[in-house]
Amino acid sequence: MNSPTANLPSRADVERAYSVISPFIRQTPVLTVAGRDLDLAIESVTLKLETLQRAGSFKIRGAFTNLLTRRIPPAGVVAASGGNHGAAVACAAGILGIPARIFVPATAAPLKLDRIRQAGAQVESEGAGYAEALARSEVWTRGSGALAIHAFDQPETICGQGTLALEISAQVPDVDTVLVAVGGGGLLAGIATWYGGARRIIGVEPERSPTLKRALEAGQPVDAPTESFATSLSPRRIGDLVYPIVARLRDKPILVTDDEIVAAQRTLWDAVRIWPEPEGAAAFAALTSGRYRPARDERVVVVVSGGNATMPSA
Repeated sequence: MNSPTANLPSRADVERAYSVISPFIRQTPVLTVAGRDLDLAIESVTLKLETLQRAGSFKIRGAFTNLLTRRIPPAGVVAASGGNHGAAVACAAGILGIPARIFVPATAAPLKLDRIRQAGAQVESEGAGYAEALARSEVWTRGSGALAIHAFDQPETICGQGTLALEISAQVPDVDTVLVAVGGGGLLAGIATWYGGARRIIGVEPERSPTLKRALEAGQPVDAPTESFATSLSPRRIGDLVYPIVARLRDKPILVTDDEIVAAQRTLWDAVRIWPEPEGAAAFAALTSGRYRPARDERVVVVVSGGNATMPSA
């Protein structure tokens, strides 16, 4: 794997990551749904179901890549997370017998906290948001000697998340467009690294937490509002390593409202009985809201991730 100070991650790095982590992760399925079943004017939409991944999200890919390709000190690992990254690191560390301490904001969902604790990790609840939890984790890292596993701005994390695109390219070889939710940007950067401009990759982010949009406007990562209820998509800014990768994408990010995300969740439930977290429905909301209108025969894949959600009432 490339070091953080070396060149940007490459397609070959993603392939190497997959060769290492494939025994530990699930090759999640894709589900192709007729557009009429989703009230969309498109022949079909293909969903990449990372809700079925170990620990409930794509984050497990980056977690295992970090733990299996980096030297782990006796103090173990530490991570800051809005929930799913922490659950992934805790899960991977538990399987590999590595001590883990996870810092989460006080607003983290109880269901995610339960997942972290059940995996055997220590949980520290710090601050009102991800940025505060990250700051506290950095203090712990300096004092403990533990290895920090960043949620998105780490070469190994990006390459691990990119293995999702490696699977898509085999499952849907004729894909035209991939819609991906954006928070810190690790997944978007990983997918962009794999495809390298060969496919249309579009980031989708909450209107109230536009980290990528603000960065592109400024020409560099800058602070953005963190007001969306989709908290995992609301870090303070996009990653420094992520930015030069995603800035090369030819399409601007699509912004969706919180109400549109909720509507997308409901559509997924009503049509195919899938209930992702709000974060997992954000990319799909670009279609259901009409903010992205694909050609009728366009082959669109939407990443649906985040299975750690409370089921809806009937």
